[in-house]
Amino acid sequence: MHPLKYRRANTADIDHLVMLINQAYRTNIGSSWTSEQDIVAGDRISHQQLLESLKQDHFSLFIAEISANKHSDLAACIGLTFQQNAVEIGTFCVDSHWQNQGIGKQVLKYAEKKALEIFPTLTRYEMFVLDASTELIRYYERCGYSKTACIDSYPIHANVGQPLIDLRLQHMTKPVIKKT
Repeated sequence: MHPLKYRRANTADIDHLVMLINQAYRTNIGSSWTSEQDIVAGDRISHQQLLESLKQDHFSLFIAEISANKHSDLAACIGLTFQQNAVEIGTFCVDSHWQNQGIGKQVLKYAEKKALEIFPTLTRYEMFVLDASTELIRYYERCGYSKTACIDSYPIHANVGQPLIDLRLQHMTKPVIKKT
């Protein structure tokens, strides 16, 4: 396991984050298994979209960095959107060069813990996953998430890429288990 250093993203990180997110979601490099390259065309996020997200009070984006060769590499990011007693986890990606090394699992655990620190009354974690990403859905199931009956249409008008196949968003949820 690589030791990760976490911090909240800020506007100075936008250019690097846009590259990371688009690379992770839309290219298939090396051992990447989460790429949407064959099912969605176009960028996943733009500079302006990320800037707008970072301005939202109910949204926090966290960065995971790895110290390598006397400098830090941006290895992953994960977003938390708070809503009533739930937090939606999204904008979650690991640089494809760092995939398959347990980093995603570390980042997800950090995000779940951080969400509970920020909002102690949370009752559940939520996420939306492309229904065609069956391997990713199975991964989240191994992490304790369950598919719900809620399946949404792909957000074509959200400017997050154009589907190349028929896609839907599978809602997944996990109850918050508070340690006593």
